[in-house]
Amino acid sequence: MSIQILPVIMSGGSGTRLWPLSTPAAPKQFHAVATQKTMIQETALRLVGDNYLAPVAICGRGHLDLVTTQLAQIDKAPQAVILEPFGRNTAAVAAMAALSGQEFAPDALVLLVPADHVITKPGAFHAAVVGASETARERIVTFGITPSHPETGFGYIERGAKLSEGIFQIEKFWEKPNLETATKYVEGGRHDWNAGIFLFSPQVMLEELSLYAPEVLAACVDAYKKGARTPSEGGVIINLDEEAFAQVPSISVDYAVMENTSRSAVVPCDIGWADVGGFAELWRLGDKDERANHVKGEAILIDAHNNLVHSSGPVVAIIGLSDIMVISTPSGILVAPISRAQDVKKAAEEAKARLT
Repeated sequence: MSIQILPVIMSGGSGTRLWPLSTPAAPKQFHAVATQKTMIQETALRLVGDNYLAPVAICGRGHLDLVTTQLAQIDKAPQAVILEPFGRNTAAVAAMAALSGQEFAPDALVLLVPADHVITKPGAFHAAVVGASETARERIVTFGITPSHPETGFGYIERGAKLSEGIFQIEKFWEKPNLETATKYVEGGRHDWNAGIFLFSPQVMLEELSLYAPEVLAACVDAYKKGARTPSEGGVIINLDEEAFAQVPSISVDYAVMENTSRSAVVPCDIGWADVGGFAELWRLGDKDERANHVKGEAILIDAHNNLVHSSGPVVAIIGLSDIMVISTPSGILVAPISRAQDVKKAAEEAKARLT
């Protein structure tokens, strides 16, 4: 029997560390940030082949047009779009993914993936997914990214006992560490970055939610059943019931399920993964000129080195500067050292406060 996989694309978040390129109205997954097409388009395009069914997308109500338009542009119209009235974290998303899987493809495995990640080795990713498919019929499988360096911006997964070739029990989840701890993790060889990608049978996820997060599951079932349904091109739009969804506790699937269940597994893999969580990562990933400048849009650079320029507005000119980022969009202009990339969120929050 061939493996059938239902991709469920999580398209949430506001991408504040990429402001003003990313905004609440159009977060980073709807931009060609580090890729030729938009990030959600690249995500959908890597989930194709005989094993993959048409995707389901989960997004906020305000992003429906962006999701449907951008997926239609690449001929990957979703068979369902589930609209959240507001964010309730990833346990709710996992519940909705399992419920949609139970409805639309009960015999398939659900592959729950973020819309805003970069994977430069899609063949390796597909091999990891297929290789984990038998385990995923009985366990919730997550994919751990083999670390290339001691990273303090990601959570880590510690491997436990070996279940089969390349698949391990999960010993423990670890929060974002300091540099010393991250270095120990990488040198020890038993820790992988937590990418938040999951493969599971709908029934297994629903059973584990019922055991460890019954309040999440009950409210999600209520919101899903009461949701208004509208036909769309090639599928249906499910607008979750707002009153019922408001009762869903806001908690991550890691906290709610993965840290408690005995039915989990991790597959360490090298898939060329990046989450593009800030402009420093975008500069690292991007193509560069002979002076290590990464430029997208119109720019003039004179005696400039190691800079990041993204411009969708007037021409940007940089003279005699190094190691800075200039982001120019209709929503705003950002100028800062690349080393301060993690502080962009503060500017985004201030900009939002001034507009409200």
